[in-house]
Amino acid sequence: MAHYETDEPIYALATPYSPSALAVIRASGEGVVSLFKPYFSGRIETAESGKALHGYITDSDGKRIDEVVVIKYSKGHGYTSEEAFEIMCHGSLPVIRNISALLEKAGIREALRGEFTYRAFMHGRMDLTQAEAVEEIVKAKTGKGAGEALERLSGTILAEADKAKDEILDILASLEVQLDYGEDEIPEDWEFPSDKVHGICHRLRAIAGTYRASKLWSEGAVIVIAGRTNAGKSSLYNALLKENRAIVSPIEGTTRDYIESNAEIDGIPVRLFDTAGLRATDEEVEAEGIKRTESLMEKADLIVYVIDPSSDDTAPEDPRIIPVYSRLDILSKDDALSFSSVTGEGLDKVISAIAEKLTKDLKETEGVPSIDSERQRDKLLETVEALEDAERSMEFGFDVVAMYLQSALTSLGELTGVVTGEDVLDRLFSSFCLGK
Repeated sequence: MAHYETDEPIYALATPYSPSALAVIRASGEGVVSLFKPYFSGRIETAESGKALHGYITDSDGKRIDEVVVIKYSKGHGYTSEEAFEIMCHGSLPVIRNISALLEKAGIREALRGEFTYRAFMHGRMDLTQAEAVEEIVKAKTGKGAGEALERLSGTILAEADKAKDEILDILASLEVQLDYGEDEIPEDWEFPSDKVHGICHRLRAIAGTYRASKLWSEGAVIVIAGRTNAGKSSLYNALLKENRAIVSPIEGTTRDYIESNAEIDGIPVRLFDTAGLRATDEEVEAEGIKRTESLMEKADLIVYVIDPSSDDTAPEDPRIIPVYSRLDILSKDDALSFSSVTGEGLDKVISAIAEKLTKDLKETEGVPSIDSERQRDKLLETVEALEDAERSMEFGFDVVAMYLQSALTSLGELTGVVTGEDVLDRLFSSFCLGK
């Protein structure tokens, strides 16, 4: 597991390591500008923060490595809030390697995964929920997922946590007044503010409830197209992808193994699988393909079971299954969900049915921010549970109530990172990209 040190200057390539027109290398840490200064022709030490400087990077012998643009950031500015700079160089792999080697020689070590964002968090540049949103933006597979992560980056979860914290602190402060008096000196009867606590719990539970929907939009779902041999599975697979990815043939058992592609169904990112047809067979290779089909069906979020309308086949009983009839251009199956791979008729209804099935029971609550982190969901629900325990414990005395209210505050602190163990931080940030 990564272990971060904040007292060393670091650098990392912030763009993919592949040939390109431009590459960006960022560096951060105390004294990092002075370490870089001898190798750059521009006046970087006296430059204003955020100003772009044109110049050349040279090695210790004065030989030019590349013509670059460098942006300097003074302490308190930039992504990490540390002294920092970014190099925009040509995206040649030898150039990137040479600049990296030069930075190492200058005493700037290569950063660990997520180390820049870790430093931004440690310097108060962002809270833990915003730090997680950085990686969520990078990994988002759709515009909707990226947009929701961008909202979280602006601090929407932090604002909600701070609001709940202030309300709980008010309750705790009023209770502490009672605890400061002896049993015979209590100035007034204290009643548990049920309405206020129920309001806090309702809102935090609503935010926690957005997790599954956000996860669907950001990470997507696994969809398996299954059915008997020659039912039209590969035709539907190609139609959904809008390309001839799978072989379509009237010969039964053409698909021996599954085929996988990434796709978008009504804006939802999906991993789409075309599979071997289900039937009894003694052929060893086809039997193995059928085993793999059955294994995929067990793991799928949704199964589109394709049926030839001229057959006696029926879809298995499974809440994840959508039965779809093929060959609509030849034989209509009453009002059942059907499509034609020849004319395209019915395909829009199949897509709508898939999207509706995936989003069923997912509530994107209006008026509350969404979350895309299991950790955040758990901390929100822990806070709710502690508040509910506080109300239930009134019969045991004010000390017990105060203990549960403090527990709720601790969970909120862990949500935003005010209270977080070092091992939790190391585990969280080590999953980030290099250069972030």
